[in-house]
Amino acid sequence: MVRAIVVREVPSDSRPSRVATLEDVSESFLGDGGTVVDVAFSGINYKDALALTGRPGVVRQTPLVAGIDLVGTVVTSDDGRFAPGDWIVLNGAGQSENRHGGLATRAHIDAALAIPLPRAITPARAAALGTAGYTAALAVSRLVHEGVSPDDGPVLVTGATGGVGSIATMLLARAGFEVAALTGRADQFRDYLTRLGATSLVDRSELSSYGKPLQSARWAGVVDAVGGAVLANALAQTRPGGVVAACGLAGSADLPTTVMPFILRGVTLAGIDSVWAQPGARTRAWDLLSRDLDLDVLDSLTETVPLEGAIAAAERLLDGQSHGRILVAINPDA
Repeated sequence: MVRAIVVREVPSDSRPSRVATLEDVSESFLGDGGTVVDVAFSGINYKDALALTGRPGVVRQTPLVAGIDLVGTVVTSDDGRFAPGDWIVLNGAGQSENRHGGLATRAHIDAALAIPLPRAITPARAAALGTAGYTAALAVSRLVHEGVSPDDGPVLVTGATGGVGSIATMLLARAGFEVAALTGRADQFRDYLTRLGATSLVDRSELSSYGKPLQSARWAGVVDAVGGAVLANALAQTRPGGVVAACGLAGSADLPTTVMPFILRGVTLAGIDSVWAQPGARTRAWDLLSRDLDLDVLDSLTETVPLEGAIAAAERLLDGQSHGRILVAINPDA
């Protein structure tokens, strides 16, 4: 039997609703998958928290094992890159959307988008970083690839106390950027964000209401995980030739903006797709994390819970009672 957190539809008087529960399921429940993995660790990101608390927007079919990340050892594989006993990392790739995910003791996966565990990162740290850390690395890499440099001016990170924002702040600071961290809880998290490398804090209220299509040019680049009015205002405040990497929608999926920043300032809006990124991009992102992230600081930001505690941890995350990273230790002795 496989121990797993499964999202199922439950009867409702109005519309279909969902609930996640910890269950014992047969291995046949996991379906086909050319690579079988004994999962050692997973994690809880914002999308995981939505799925684990029955919110809409992530899980597209049920019943489904939750968990958009997994780190574990290969049991068998039809992919020539992997042999039994190899450590493997898979982030996104439809897990917890329309494919069974990593919050289980075993997973059957399509390994096409999996990569070997980076040598410089332990399995637990890789899972603590998870999709959030890997997405942050993709976003920071995109800014640098598009030509943004520390000499160009400050970079704004929105949702800075979240998983993506925290790691992006650390990576940018290590690369020499002046980082402005956007948060709605500056008094509570000033020390936390300063420790990550932020040089200034911006109150979320400054960007949370729709403003003029062009505003005072402040940012050489932006890493945005919020969307909505925050992203629209960040675009309007980006300096000529600046780059905005959009990688999330924690606030809203809307983008109420105009063409003004693009045609009058030459601003680039760069989309970051962490779900279906190809193995080469994934490897480069993990190489950046291996090289430039202060792993000791990561450890200090990480809360570890067992599989049995994942649903409660998801509730705390959505209630704003936790920050940093949530690591789920499924079989830590693997």
